[in-house]
Amino acid sequence: SRGHDRSVSPKLLLKINLLALIIYNHPMPTAPETAQFGRRSLLKGLFAVGVGGLTGTGAYGYVYERHNLEVTNISISPVGLPEALLGLRIGFMTDLHHSGTVPKSHIDAAVSLMMAEKPDLIVLGGDYVTWQDFEYLEGVADSLSRLTARYGVYAVIGNHDDDREVPAALSRSGIEVLADVRTNLTIRNESVELVGLRFWTRNAAEIRRLINDATGYILMLAHDPRRITEASTFKVPLLLSGHTHGGQVVLPGLGAIAARKFPIASGLLNNQKTTLFVSRGVGTVFLPLRLNCPPEIAILTLESHSKI
Repeated sequence: SRGHDRSVSPKLLLKINLLALIIYNHPMPTAPETAQFGRRSLLKGLFAVGVGGLTGTGAYGYVYERHNLEVTNISISPVGLPEALLGLRIGFMTDLHHSGTVPKSHIDAAVSLMMAEKPDLIVLGGDYVTWQDFEYLEGVADSLSRLTARYGVYAVIGNHDDDREVPAALSRSGIEVLADVRTNLTIRNESVELVGLRFWTRNAAEIRRLINDATGYILMLAHDPRRITEASTFKVPLLLSGHTHGGQVVLPGLGAIAARKFPIASGLLNNQKTTLFVSRGVGTVFLPLRLNCPPEIAILTLESHSKI
């Protein structure tokens, strides 16, 4: 994420404005769930600051901020955390969106940051490519093959993925894909039930079936943070999600316009006895820029209430 050219030519500024206008006025290709977090909302937010502001601010978001990967270190205190899991570090990365505007070098940088942190467990939150463009699938799978952790690397799939090609590519890279699956991990002699939901699974009865007879501490992965409704209903202590990109464009006084339909755009939310963490993700969609919303990988440390 360092060393790229941040100079902006007049031609580039013109292209950014033209790209915004073209996408704003024309429909996007059909996808598994089209324009899920609000193409028009995102662009209306940009236009709210004026075309002149879009030129300078959009150029900054295109040239610099979308590349400015951050490591977010955060302590989480989910309900009922067993003492054996205190201090467990979970690496969470989501929404890579490897594409023509999110190069492999960006994915490689995120993987390098993750490996430098040496988390105990790594989980991936979906959307490895954009609009099921499998031209980029082997590239992102190759980048992710470098991920290793003491207790394994696990993944769920998002709305830009599919049920066949993406899981197969991730599996070849040594990553276990949890597509409506629960797997039992033994971590420090403690039983942990890792539950992974497909993006399209939202029927409460199907989700209940996955956790009904769970005996260990439950950690749920779901691309869509709206699954906090079911997680709270079934008293799942911890849910990790992505999908929102943090809004991708966050405007002063207006916030993350494109993510208003979600419980939160990014960060922590406690709902009854469920703690939700939503990551801003790594890549971009619709427009290749970010504003006041840098990309991230997250390192989540499990702690007791008394330590937070």
